[in-house]
Amino acid sequence: MPHAIAGHTALVTGASSGIGLELARILARHGNSLVLVARRDEALGRAAADIREAYGVEVHATPRDLSGVCCSEGLVNELSQRGINVDMLVNNAGFAIRGPFASSDPAAQLQLLQLNIVTLTHLTRLLLPGMLQRGWGRILNISSICAYVPGPLMATYFASKAYVLSFTESLANELAGSGVSATALCPGPTHTGFEQRAGLSQTRAFRRGVMSAQRVARIGYEAMMKGKRVEIAGFRNKLRMLPVPLVPRRMLAYFSRRYHELR
Repeated sequence: MPHAIAGHTALVTGASSGIGLELARILARHGNSLVLVARRDEALGRAAADIREAYGVEVHATPRDLSGVCCSEGLVNELSQRGINVDMLVNNAGFAIRGPFASSDPAAQLQLLQLNIVTLTHLTRLLLPGMLQRGWGRILNISSICAYVPGPLMATYFASKAYVLSFTESLANELAGSGVSATALCPGPTHTGFEQRAGLSQTRAFRRGVMSAQRVARIGYEAMMKGKRVEIAGFRNKLRMLPVPLVPRRMLAYFSRRYHELR
């Protein structure tokens, strides 16, 4: 497996559980220092302590709710004051809301857009110049196979992941030849606890073929270190996406809705 030179520092958002935590473990296993960010203070502290003990690397746990306005700037300023340069950025933090858009909580929708889109974009913009100046860097943005289709009952989440995919592909083109790469990881349904929080555990999406967070993280790490632009996680998910360009968008919306209705 390809790996980074020991001594690099990786910032992982949403690092207290799921794919983010598994990516943090892989990065630590390869000798990288970590900055772990998540809103759950106790869970983040436990994750940081476990990784320090298991891999003997430096781990900075930074509890923050990244769904707030200007939170990225505060985080980057704190790292700058502590003399921490970020060489690898894993934008993993995000959440979903299930249900009709018209009856959803407007505040929650704004938080979703802030976290899934704005914070991801702002952190990337703030940390990318340093990577370019040093001549090496890796950015891994967690998108989804949702990015390829419309998402009735999860309209803003699907749209946010489409943004992440498009943004990352565009950024990857701009960064060609710079020593810095941008990768969009597109998992399908994954056991992370995300499905319970989003009310998806009783939908067809999580009936079968659900991947583990560990496997998705391994796929994402390898794609990031190879500098791949897009990686759909898992053979089954790759097969799912093959017919998408050939299916009318209206039909995609119909099947997507059925997939996310309660069983």
